[in-house]
Amino acid sequence: MTSTWRTLAASLSAGALLLTVFGCSSVDSTSSPSAQPSTTSSPSVTTTPEPSQTAEEQQSTTDMIGQAPEGAQDNALTVLNTLEVKGRAPKTGYSRDQFGAAWADVDRNGCDTRNDILNRDLTGKTYKANTHDCVVASGVLQDPYTGTRIDFVRGQDTSTAVQIDHVVALSDAWQKGAQQLTEDERRSLANDPYNLLAVDGPSNQRKSDGDAATWLPANTGFRCEYVARQIGVKQKYRLWVTQAEHDAMANVLATCPAQTIPTDGGVATTVQPEQQPAQTVEPQPTQEAPEPQPTQEAQPAPQPVQQDTTVYYKNCAAVRAAGKAPLHQGEPGYSSKLDRDGDGIACE
Repeated sequence: MTSTWRTLAASLSAGALLLTVFGCSSVDSTSSPSAQPSTTSSPSVTTTPEPSQTAEEQQSTTDMIGQAPEGAQDNALTVLNTLEVKGRAPKTGYSRDQFGAAWADVDRNGCDTRNDILNRDLTGKTYKANTHDCVVASGVLQDPYTGTRIDFVRGQDTSTAVQIDHVVALSDAWQKGAQQLTEDERRSLANDPYNLLAVDGPSNQRKSDGDAATWLPANTGFRCEYVARQIGVKQKYRLWVTQAEHDAMANVLATCPAQTIPTDGGVATTVQPEQQPAQTVEPQPTQEAPEPQPTQEAQPAPQPVQQDTTVYYKNCAAVRAAGKAPLHQGEPGYSSKLDRDGDGIACE
């Protein structure tokens, strides 16, 4: 009996030991899921790509230096790079007449193109009497080419102080694609306000028919807008550029990579630099004012012109038909009978 109880006690003791062991292992197995968050909550995995992305963005930014701003469809440099680049064609066949009558009234507003541009670009204007505020008699030009002020006074010896410049010269256009344009397109190019600026006369003479490779405005603050306008004109009329011209334009635009193609009707909007010496204003009126009167009174200009019998126009209609209007005193074909107001400019 005693041995039986001893056997039973030993069995119970072994069972308790087994229960204790299995109980501990079951607790460990149920607590093991608490280790799983270490795999889901590993932020180091998500943060490692960030440095590589930042490096790529930085590299992309570096690559874009010197390029046109993204999405700037009218960026001057972008448009320049769309223009065809090839050599200058021969000037054979060029004449001003290929672009229609000079300063024709293409918009039929009663004013010729020259006076339209003077009216647009000058301030403080006065007008010739009985011209319905068409013929500009005087005004002030803030000249974009020199950055100086010019006091304009209409007259035989003073009108040339302000001239109307074709930003893309017609001769240059002829040698770079205008030969393939229609007559109407060439006439439009010659009278398009987008291609015309009132400027300092001597500067216009020095420019002649040069392109950006041979001439740029003395006013460096206007060069970006000037080149951008040339590019805009060439794009509009499907004209090309030479390699030298392309490179000269690109060099200018490198100083202003955000420059866009002008979208206005041609108005120069450049802020004038500080170099606007007041003394440049004084000489011109002083020199111009005394000269017109003695010249007009003392010089019987019609006589020498009438002696030139090789050119004769019956009336202003004939002058305009020949594409020579307006005629200035001293030019072949000028006659006092064509200059009704006696200001030295006939068939205005």
